[in-house]
Amino acid sequence: MAAEVRTARGGQLSVAGLLAQLERSLGLTVTGLALLLVAALGWLVAHALGGRSLYLLAYTAVALIGVALYLARRRRPVSAHRSELNRRARVGQTLPVEITLQATSRVTSFRIEEQLPESLGRAVVVPVPSLRPDHDVVHHYSLRPAVRGVFQVGPLTAEFTDPMGLARKRQELAGTTEIIVHPNVEEVLDRPLTRAFEDPPMRPPRSRPWPEGFEFYGMRDYVAGDDIRRVVWRAFGRTDRLLVREFEQGISDRIAIVLDTDESWHSPGYPSETFEMAVRVAASVGVRHIKDGLTVRLESNGASLGRFRGPRSRMLFLDELARVQTGREALSNAFDRLARAGRRDDHVVLVTSHFDQQSAASANLLLNDGASLTVCAILWEESDPVTLRRAHEIGAQLVQLRPGSSLHGAFRASLQSKARGR
Repeated sequence: MAAEVRTARGGQLSVAGLLAQLERSLGLTVTGLALLLVAALGWLVAHALGGRSLYLLAYTAVALIGVALYLARRRRPVSAHRSELNRRARVGQTLPVEITLQATSRVTSFRIEEQLPESLGRAVVVPVPSLRPDHDVVHHYSLRPAVRGVFQVGPLTAEFTDPMGLARKRQELAGTTEIIVHPNVEEVLDRPLTRAFEDPPMRPPRSRPWPEGFEFYGMRDYVAGDDIRRVVWRAFGRTDRLLVREFEQGISDRIAIVLDTDESWHSPGYPSETFEMAVRVAASVGVRHIKDGLTVRLESNGASLGRFRGPRSRMLFLDELARVQTGREALSNAFDRLARAGRRDDHVVLVTSHFDQQSAASANLLLNDGASLTVCAILWEESDPVTLRRAHEIGAQLVQLRPGSSLHGAFRASLQSKARGR
């Protein structure tokens, strides 16, 4: 096992890590550090014994290190161009990268290194034996994001050493590029099949039907303000009455997605398997509703993450979900913000593994005032077993999900079971 040194912050640093820090701070290689140590020991021995030859050797070693530092720190006439990366990507997507090296004069024996976060892969290190002005060097590699998030690619640096291999110098060739990795999205169907107010033409207070309706419910007499396109002209010809189609009870065109970010109820580790599943659920539901032309409001425990409507807002919505992380705020904070918003006819989609009593009470108040609620329960070994019972008690639609399961299948099964129970 490698020896470890405790740092001032209480962490532990291996000997290899300590040597690497010394190399970067002093600009010396391991050989240069060894020679510096020998020079220091030789000077101490010479001072103790009074030997001139040892003094001469110590000063010669220091002079060699000085010359090596001078030679290594010269700026080389090398430039690099990194191909333009997609600013946005999705988990598992392969991103090709091309690096082109150029020089105005001949440069030999150096290496380039592209710094990468661990989630994008290992750092790319390429040795370059020689680079001439008339011949560019091109290197290809690819990125494959393993998790969602916001990552920095780069900087791209070149490392040069002196001919003796005692000192090294890093020269930046290209800066950093930001990549936003979106969670993967599945096609899901989410809509409530029952509400507190079911029979048309009665609607929940301050609520409107879904813009286009879904299932045919029946016909009623035309009243001022009805869309003329819903008039059933065949019925008018038979009965001499203007009748309009009445569709199944709809919901508001405002959707509130509440993503539970309380880390105490998600699986441990990075990335948290249950939290990544919850983010994927929120992304899939939100993208579906934005595509349908509805207004989507995204809430986390700690803050409201914005409102999104229209085709262009889809990317902004996924950007927010790429950045969101777990915290220690309670789920009830999000429901308190929904209650203070003064708009009680939203369709609320809650994604959580712990539907606590306080949040259930707040959600029940929203339901009684005309809202609808879908609880997407993330189930794992340590999830709260009372979550499902609380969702049933307040009359919420329930979708049960497990990490790695198909979202399309889970939502479809929930809707079918709800339809059979109507």
